[in-house]
Amino acid sequence: MLLSREFLITPLVACFCILGISLSQVPRLQELLSSQKSMSIETLEKDQQKEGLRLGLLQQMPSFSYDNLIADWVYIDFLQYFGDNEVREKIGYSLSPEFFEIILKHDPKFLEAYLGLSVSSSLYAGMPERSIALMDKGLKSLSPKLPKKSYYIWRYKGTDELLFLGDSQAASKSFLTAAEWAGKYDDQESKNIVSISQATAKFLKRNPDSKFARIATWTMVLQNNVDDKTRKRAIKEIENLGGKVVINDDGVPAITLPEKD
Repeated sequence: MLLSREFLITPLVACFCILGISLSQVPRLQELLSSQKSMSIETLEKDQQKEGLRLGLLQQMPSFSYDNLIADWVYIDFLQYFGDNEVREKIGYSLSPEFFEIILKHDPKFLEAYLGLSVSSSLYAGMPERSIALMDKGLKSLSPKLPKKSYYIWRYKGTDELLFLGDSQAASKSFLTAAEWAGKYDDQESKNIVSISQATAKFLKRNPDSKFARIATWTMVLQNNVDDKTRKRAIKEIENLGGKVVINDDGVPAITLPEKD
């Protein structure tokens, strides 16, 4: 009987410890939100160091089979971190990949997290190598139908490889794998991904510096459910490559390619 009690109590204690680590930040977060306008860069950086230590602690703690719960909690923490625009504009996004180290360690099938990883770590933190490495690690636990429509992760990876590393060869392989995985589905969305991914890979094979391929990739960023700042960046990059963007009344972008690739 004693053994059974210990078996039940140990994971519960661990769960409360993890919850305590997260909840202990709530008063501090509220304080930061109310005073961030007047805080100095030095103070914000010290707070960021403390947040880094907290994330390091969470990274090392055992999950006791609460992996999905931990991943969800840390993802909510990330959304608060990423959405704090005033602070991020002052001290940047350098902790972004640290959140996803924890999230994807505990739940590599968390599809939405991979988009957040790509946008926050590659686009804003300027760490595409970390982003791609985490995607590579997560993809080892996945298959074309686990999770559903996991082919998007290969597209996020190809995006980072092409747009932020300039590695057109690696990007082409990622887009072809996305097409292969999407080909396992019969719905129209997946069929569209097959066509677009194959076309992008073809552009890159013909011309590693293809403007068409880069515009198609930025268009994918634009079509994702991203924040306004990311949308403006994508539109600017498309226009810099010679493309034109028109957003219709439904918010759907229409892209006109330049005359020459």
